[in-house]
Amino acid sequence: MRTIVTDFVPAELDATRVEVLEPLFRSLLERPLKCPKCLEKLLLDRSELMAAVGEAQANLYIAMTRRTDDAATEKAYLDFVREVEPSLRKWSFDLERRIVSSPHLPGLDPRRYGVLLRGMRTSVELFREENIPLETQLTELDTSYKKLIGAMMVDFDGRRQTMPQMARYQEELDRGVRERAWRASVERRLRDADAIDEIFDRMIALRTQVARNAGFSSFRDYQHRRLLRFDYTSDDCLRFQDAVEATCVPLLRRLQEERGRTLGVDPLRPWDLKVDLKGRAPLRPFAGGEELVARSSRAFHRLDAELGRMFDSLRQGDCLDLESRAGKAPGGYQYVRARTGVPFIFMNAAGLHRDLETMIHEAGHAFHSLLAVHDPLVEYRDSPIEFAEVASMSMELLTFPQLEEFYSPEDAARARHEQLEGVVTILPWIATIDAFQHWIYLNPGHSRAERTAEWRRLHDRFGGPASHAGCEEALDRAWQRQPHLFGSPFYYIEYGIAQLGALQLWQHSRRDPADAVRRYKQGLALGGSRPLPELFEASGLRFDLGPAVMKSLVGDLSEELSRASA
Repeated sequence: MRTIVTDFVPAELDATRVEVLEPLFRSLLERPLKCPKCLEKLLLDRSELMAAVGEAQANLYIAMTRRTDDAATEKAYLDFVREVEPSLRKWSFDLERRIVSSPHLPGLDPRRYGVLLRGMRTSVELFREENIPLETQLTELDTSYKKLIGAMMVDFDGRRQTMPQMARYQEELDRGVRERAWRASVERRLRDADAIDEIFDRMIALRTQVARNAGFSSFRDYQHRRLLRFDYTSDDCLRFQDAVEATCVPLLRRLQEERGRTLGVDPLRPWDLKVDLKGRAPLRPFAGGEELVARSSRAFHRLDAELGRMFDSLRQGDCLDLESRAGKAPGGYQYVRARTGVPFIFMNAAGLHRDLETMIHEAGHAFHSLLAVHDPLVEYRDSPIEFAEVASMSMELLTFPQLEEFYSPEDAARARHEQLEGVVTILPWIATIDAFQHWIYLNPGHSRAERTAEWRRLHDRFGGPASHAGCEEALDRAWQRQPHLFGSPFYYIEYGIAQLGALQLWQHSRRDPADAVRRYKQGLALGGSRPLPELFEASGLRFDLGPAVMKSLVGDLSEELSRASA
């Protein structure tokens, strides 16, 4: 861990205050630029100022998600969103415009700065001052969504429980318990369904206006450009959807049909999808957050000594918030504090195998942050999301041999089987969410009834055979559980692209585990300094969204699942 201190950015800068930040941005905007070296120094000083601001924002966001029911933390975060971010967007635009229009730009090393500068040019191209208040409103709406989700509690089994805690019951052997828990959770979610629809309707209208202000006919095309997707297009996303439908959906449906036959239920229902087919008790890899951390440490040390030391560094200071509790925002994330380079892992553990997957997944992001922390350019300490998720998804698969730190050999084999089934499930879901977003923003004037009809059509295209008869509204509103739709529009196809990379590393690890880890670290150490296809190549992976790579990977998945079931 380290704090960058330059002769420009004070070590103890309070980057949450406009009056503190303005003189620093103003000095960068007014600094004389006499040569390429002057421009390079400007880029480095700008980078550390942005890192300081990024860390301040990270700390406020982390605090807000840890306590969505705390008025003070919510106010501090929203004050930053309302008071600092608008000025920050304007200063950043003015500074980036100055950089990309500098006559000294040709004097910079294109290999070193090319990725950074193409991103800046796009940001300058897309910036519209009238969009600043619209973006602020969107952030406020997403905060409202998180607050609604974080407040959801269910009275069940004699106690008040969070939604992640309720998920445990879907693995219970008693089908009646599973159904009652599922229905209780759905009933609670549906109480806020209209309020969530209202938030989403307002988001669609605001995002459409943002896109039109920037000269785009649709928010889809605007957002693809804004997300700096230089290496693939909207049409490539459609190819991905088609490839999933052709190669993965048939396997998903076959597995679920086999599940129904094995369980002896007809039809298969939503509360039958997580229970063990052999009637074994649910996997319980840990009893609490401390045990999860201790066992994870041992697993990472067995995988690779360097990764083990990196994980242990997170056990010091305020780097982990793992267990589910009332008032905590949903989901999980890793957020690196950009200036000190200290990662933070947030999740809602309830003792499930899925929680173990989340721990390993987010640790993969933390490893990525720590492997790339050395770069003096803050943008290069990150990477494109499509490769950032390779870091996390690959770690889920590379640690397969280490699962015996959590389980008996028999249960470890079972956990690997369940995890690979999860891959078969998640790829169609990713295609569903991506296709849903394409339709939403290409048809922004749609009604809620039309939105529901499209969601059902996509479920018919990508979903499994489990019947929602008698509880259709649960299916119709299932998309509301996907937080990316609210806070990170069009950020979801990245998981699918990354999953293809992770599966390729898994294929290689079955032949040469040590070399797979070496390739993993080699690619991650580049951060975001190279274009996306080169980052994949550095880890020995093909960057391809089409059916050829996917067919091979799904074939291996099918073979491995059949072998494990034999």
